[in-house]
Amino acid sequence: MDDATHQPLRGISRLSLGALSGLLAGYAAIAVAELVAAAVRPEAGPVIAVGGAAIDRTPPPVKDWAIRQFGTDDKLVLQLGILAVLTLLALALGMLATRWRLTGSAGVLAFGVVGGLAAVNRPDSTSFTDALPSGAGAVVGAALLYWLVGRLAPVEGTHDQGAATGEPGWDRRGFLIAATAAAAASTGAGLAGRALSGSQGRDAAASRDDVVLPAPASKAAPVPRGAALRIGGISPFMTPNGDFYRVDTALTVPKVDATTWKLRIHGKGVARELTVSFADLLKMPLLERDITLTCVSNEVGGPYVGNARWIGVRLTDLLERCGVRPPSAGGPADQLVARSVDGMTIGSPVEDVMDGRDALLAVGMNGQPLPFAHGFPVRMVVPGLYGYVSACKWIQDIELTTFDSYDSYWVKRDWARQAPIKTESRIDTPKPFARPKTGTVMVAGVAWAQHRGIDKVEVRVDDGPWEEARLAAEDTRDTWRQWSYPWQATKGGHTLTVRATDRTGVTQTDKRAPTIPDGASGWHSVVVTVD
Repeated sequence: MDDATHQPLRGISRLSLGALSGLLAGYAAIAVAELVAAAVRPEAGPVIAVGGAAIDRTPPPVKDWAIRQFGTDDKLVLQLGILAVLTLLALALGMLATRWRLTGSAGVLAFGVVGGLAAVNRPDSTSFTDALPSGAGAVVGAALLYWLVGRLAPVEGTHDQGAATGEPGWDRRGFLIAATAAAAASTGAGLAGRALSGSQGRDAAASRDDVVLPAPASKAAPVPRGAALRIGGISPFMTPNGDFYRVDTALTVPKVDATTWKLRIHGKGVARELTVSFADLLKMPLLERDITLTCVSNEVGGPYVGNARWIGVRLTDLLERCGVRPPSAGGPADQLVARSVDGMTIGSPVEDVMDGRDALLAVGMNGQPLPFAHGFPVRMVVPGLYGYVSACKWIQDIELTTFDSYDSYWVKRDWARQAPIKTESRIDTPKPFARPKTGTVMVAGVAWAQHRGIDKVEVRVDDGPWEEARLAAEDTRDTWRQWSYPWQATKGGHTLTVRATDRTGVTQTDKRAPTIPDGASGWHSVVVTVD
């Protein structure tokens, strides 16, 4: 038994192999949980459930910091962080089990309980069966850890290298075979789970591929000549779908099958409840409108603003069909709560939605069916309101209620109940810390004040006077507006600052405010050095 051929894993301590056992048990638990989740509901998987719970309980300033640091990769960073923590815990439980076998296995079961509770307490959970993936994974993981650590127990007739003669060792070969089999079985379970989940996603993708958007009954006017400036470095007037910002709490993008999708409208002041399918919406008169969206998490000068051409059904038409009246006309509801398939709730003022603006249930974006990341099959778009109080993606339910009787997701986390978009402007070029040459330098960017429109943009160099910039042609008051300013640059360091004035006469304030509770404010500046 001393020959290397008969002693695989020679020289590796029992504690290290215990850690490996814990890692394999954790891997098996996650793999089995994902397999069961594919059968129950993919969103009930432990990583997604625990990650969603972590997002829900993260303080708004921390969440805002994550968005600033990682952008649309914040969910990936969170999932990797969860897996890293689980890996460390699995290693620790494996080492613990080498001394206290039952305690280590019980620790795995405890994490299954945590995952199950997280799953059934998610806003989109509708059944206790959401706890099954975490529970099944934990049972398999605990049993595997108990079994693998048992293979490390002393076996008569074997001797550890360096041990006193006659002292029993443990079955290295048996452990190696068991660990390899466990790893292979776990990998198989994980691949099967991904295949099953993928088949559900393929159905949704096929339903999107089959969508043919009807010609809108009310087409958007062509973008005016001169609305899109030909200046290097400026944001394109129309934001391509692939570049449009995405800020939400969904750890994985919901894949909703349009053929089974339904929207229900109900609640206070609804005389006739209504349920419509995606096919029903496509048969209704569609509007095509250019609308700029802005995220409330957008810092001064930030990237979370984009402009697109949307196609959809006027939301007011559906609400009026249900007998809904705005508060100004005697309606009892002042809040419209939109619910997403992932449990997100977004509250919008009924008065704003029904005041004549082009509030849409959008089905298309830039001439295509909505991308999954932006809400396919249907999302809300309301000009003039920050996304967290208007832009519900993957919408499936609309309830009419009051602000006094219900707080939506973000309001529960200290954001304002109502949040019209603030007048803001941004310098796109030159970039911060750029080194332009002396002479004429084109300073350019965008300004927005949706549903009011931009009337003027001014630029200041250092502490000099404000100079009026040249405005590009306006598309509509619901879109951003490009601007430019030819600056005669002189050598040295300079600070360029921009401010905008909307059509109501309100000039963008210089008072700096954070994104919480109703959007950032202040002037955007960039520092450059002219060579």
